Amino acid sequence: MALAVCAWPGISDILVSLGGGCTSLWRIGKFPKPLAVLGSKNLMLATDRLTKRYGDFLALDGVTLHVPTGQCCGVLGPNGAGKTTMFRLLLGFLRPTSGRASIDGMDCHSRNLDVHRRLSYLPGDVRLFGEMKGREVLRFFADVHPHGSRDRAEETAQRLDLDLRRRVAFMSTGMRQKLGLAIALSIDAPLLIFDEPTTSLDPNVRHEVVQMIGDAHSRGKTVVICSHVLSEIEDICERAVIMRQGRIVHDQDLHAMRRQHVIRGTLTQPLPQVPHELSSLIVDIRQTAESFQIETDGDLRPALAWLADLPTGQIQISQLGLRAVYNRYHFEQSEAVSA
Repeated sequence: MALAVCAWPGISDILVSLGGGCTSLWRIGKFPKPLAVLGSKNLMLATDRLTKRYGDFLALDGVTLHVPTGQCCGVLGPNGAGKTTMFRLLLGFLRPTSGRASIDGMDCHSRNLDVHRRLSYLPGDVRLFGEMKGREVLRFFADVHPHGSRDRAEETAQRLDLDLRRRVAFMSTGMRQKLGLAIALSIDAPLLIFDEPTTSLDPNVRHEVVQMIGDAHSRGKTVVICSHVLSEIEDICERAVIMRQGRIVHDQDLHAMRRQHVIRGTLTQPLPQVPHELSSLIVDIRQTAESFQIETDGDLRPALAWLADLPTGQIQISQLGLRAVYNRYHFEQSEAVSA
């Protein structure tokens, strides 16, 4: 835990770093005019070939990601995919090896103080002041962040059914997670970044947190959320980015995904080549000696009409879903690496 108070002429600045650089919140006067960095002013978050190396280990490999203002974007990937490294680069906690990143038009490394005023960040590992009571922690963060509010913080804690009388050192892991969420959700900043927000929470509280993040997005906030719970990403987000081995391997519009379907069935003989007129509708096809699976994008009827004339058995149709997309990029690439 580190608390540093710095004095500059006419301004008092307070930096609070949680967990060895997990969170920084600043109390400073007026917002400076943003610099035009990495293109359109409509981008709340932008990275351009962002790379981070630790010696020979490549933690982040040329990531380019643009998140427009007002979008809710989910970031998925296995442990070690580079998600948290990317967040720490965005907050200026790490210096990139190469590439650039900006938030609201401001360079994340050279103007990280200005960047911190524009966001609220919940780290994956919430570490707070152990000797302080929950209410004292809430009030502290409400006071040091320019978008903080004591009333809003306590209302948020009440929605999460959090006992603010207890000292942080005596809180369970789930209670500390609630306290971190109460801080992050009560900050009325333009950009909200959540790293595994529902870890250690029971199902009822998870549902409430998802609702609160969705409410923030509906008020026009830009939201970036990292979660291993795919249903949460589907419920909240408009877009899902899948990372693996430090790279973005897939970028999915979730509204478009809901138009995609999977057709599964049995075979008595191999499927013939897909007709040219269906090539834009059938995005993936796989078959074994006894079964097939087809992924479609758009109108199902042409694909079903084609299958009706083929020697297939019982057919099942379902929406594609984020799980199938994630598995395609995670498990199959794992098999390719092991091979």
